[in-house]
Amino acid sequence: MPKLMVRAVDAHKWYNSGVEKVHALRGVSLEVSQGEMVAIMGPSGCGKTTLLNCFSGLDDLTDGDVEIEGRRITEMSDAEKTQYRARRMGFIFQSYNLIPVLTAVENVELPLLVGGVAPREARKRALAMLAQMGLEDRVRHRPAELSAGQQQRVAIGRALVNTPAIVWADEPTGNLDAETSGQIMDLLRELNEKNRQTFVVVTHDATIGGMADRILRMRNGAIVDQVRNA
Repeated sequence: MPKLMVRAVDAHKWYNSGVEKVHALRGVSLEVSQGEMVAIMGPSGCGKTTLLNCFSGLDDLTDGDVEIEGRRITEMSDAEKTQYRARRMGFIFQSYNLIPVLTAVENVELPLLVGGVAPREARKRALAMLAQMGLEDRVRHRPAELSAGQQQRVAIGRALVNTPAIVWADEPTGNLDAETSGQIMDLLRELNEKNRQTFVVVTHDATIGGMADRILRMRNGAIVDQVRNA
């Protein structure tokens, strides 16, 4: 039986907008197994990104519990969560979030340096990851010198260079054309199957949802349906 990677029980998140309180997550419970690729789908404002942020420890739950690899994220200090994310998690965002003054290889090696890897080893691993992304001829280029698809490949390389147990992706192809989007998702699926890493992907794209092992559909802060793909 696959190891359990994510376990959430009755997770709630309230936001105070200043005018009214918003119940962004309404008692979400779910489990994700190691090596599984799960797509979180639903209309804008349904709570998809809030779920990703709270379950990964980027934001705090108001109530409920989340465990990653059997560790309770909800009981970690901010410093513990930061260190745990650096060692065991990867993040891919729609906006890439690359540092513009750094080259591709410098962006990719950054999480390794933050995690305490020696600079020489970090550079070696970052170059190997960029080669895996098909960007060996772009390692000295800054983000502004790269296409959108190349920037996202750098961002994926940064997310995966520390061999995370779980990768959280928020609309990872949202800024890309259909062809490039397909290439990026093929790459993520290949890495998921090759490395048995767990992927939780927030998306509104049904094509991407169809590439996942399972689709969880959200509405009004709750999971209302799930579909397991053949």
